[in-house]
Amino acid sequence: MVASLVDTDILSYYFRQDSQIIRAVAKYLSRFDQLNISLVTYYEVIAGLKFKGSQQQLRLFEDFVRDHHVINVTRRSAIISGEIYASLRRKGIVIGTSDTLIAGIAIEHNLSLVTNNKRHFDLIDGLKIDNWKH
Repeated sequence: MVASLVDTDILSYYFRQDSQIIRAVAKYLSRFDQLNISLVTYYEVIAGLKFKGSQQQLRLFEDFVRDHHVINVTRRSAIISGEIYASLRRKGIVIGTSDTLIAGIAIEHNLSLVTNNKRHFDLIDGLKIDNWKH
């Protein structure tokens, strides 16, 4: 198991009490002190919960975040993300801005991205991917 950045979809499975993801998180935390999530994932979860008006889930998420590491977007990760966007766009491929930013953060910090969204992330050269869902 390597140091990883947890994508939004995996975090959603975790909060829905998916047993496979719960086991994978426990295994990861037996080796590493904290989960890493990106500021982009933090934003996506907060935005979704605020849209739903779920104050209880919002409090649970904020409690969770206090025990884990949120990695900010930096100038370097923004440059990497811009390179990813340009490379894919030249091939006629467009993926979401959030996904390119998350990938840039993972690459900058030499983290494997834990995601079930292989459809988008498999397109990105140099990105290490792990899928705790399969």
